[in-house]
Amino acid sequence: MGSYIPENMVKAIRQSPPIDVSIPYEAAWVKGKTILITGGASGFGAGFVRHWAEHGAAVIIGDINVEKGSALVQTIHRETGNQNVHFVHCDVTDWQSQVDMFKEAVRLSPHGGIDTVVANAGIAKRDMLQQPSKLSAAEPAKPDLKIMDVNCTGVMYTTHLAYYWLRRNPGSEPCDMDSQPATRTRDRHLLLVGSIASLAPIAIQPQYGAAKHAVLGLFRSLRSTSHPQGIRVNLICPYFIDTPIITPLSRMLIAGGAMGRVEDVVDAATRLVADSRILGRALVIGPKVTVKQKEDGEWELVNKGEEGSTETAVWEPYADDWLEVDAWDRNFVKLINSVQAARGWAGWAGDMVKAIKLALGYGRS
Repeated sequence: MGSYIPENMVKAIRQSPPIDVSIPYEAAWVKGKTILITGGASGFGAGFVRHWAEHGAAVIIGDINVEKGSALVQTIHRETGNQNVHFVHCDVTDWQSQVDMFKEAVRLSPHGGIDTVVANAGIAKRDMLQQPSKLSAAEPAKPDLKIMDVNCTGVMYTTHLAYYWLRRNPGSEPCDMDSQPATRTRDRHLLLVGSIASLAPIAIQPQYGAAKHAVLGLFRSLRSTSHPQGIRVNLICPYFIDTPIITPLSRMLIAGGAMGRVEDVVDAATRLVADSRILGRALVIGPKVTVKQKEDGEWELVNKGEEGSTETAVWEPYADDWLEVDAWDRNFVKLINSVQAARGWAGWAGDMVKAIKLALGYGRS
């Protein structure tokens, strides 16, 4: 093959510069966009829907939970007056169900196309992969791979369909990091929802960790090849966020540490959806902390208002580069451990009480 390099290779593999989250953006840039989101009936997915609808986007929610999805749409219609918010029943593990959802989204779209697809649907539950069966059984029972079905296969289906419909978005132009987000409504954007489990292992959740690692691998691959098709691909990786998806057992295991807030996840995702200049970047969302960067590049937890400090819940993990992300992981874990130490036994006790209440059915929405 020699040293031949296609002329368009450099142009094809394009990535915008690292995101400076201290620079403001306008949530109003989502106005006029049609956004399709899977799993938007609850959790921070519902937070996305509310926020984008409040700022004038048309939003189609695909979710398996008809009761919650329908109730959310009715509430948004009543509270915001935005009637371009719709619920479509969808089982993301079923190919035809997703096809039907995309077709319905195009039909419901005010301009007949889809600007952003958010592959948000995901589940977490007790994972028995490491405990296949009773040792006295004649042979192991077939494992329940529902977590992989939803969090991996479902995302692959969503991605495949997004690549078909995003390029058919009428009036849209190929993605461009020099675009003007304030005036660019017609977009071609795929937002993948990973997790901190995309970057680091989750000891008692092998399926969840495997699926979210797969989402990271998907992002890294698509990031390099989507630009010629005019599609920008971005990723969010929430840490443990205080939503019902965090099971009581998980809450007990991480008791004493701090969890992230839904509003910070919504903020990070909205930045990526609204700002058409952002191509191929990832953001991690964790607990809001005040930090100061030391000379060696690592962060230390400091008091709010200290000179040179920054308060943030959103971080750029450089998820496209393995060397950078490994160093970032070590730094972030040390910071989270510092937060846990600062909260002390009082923080642990409060978290345990909340976990027990949720296990008994109190406080669930």
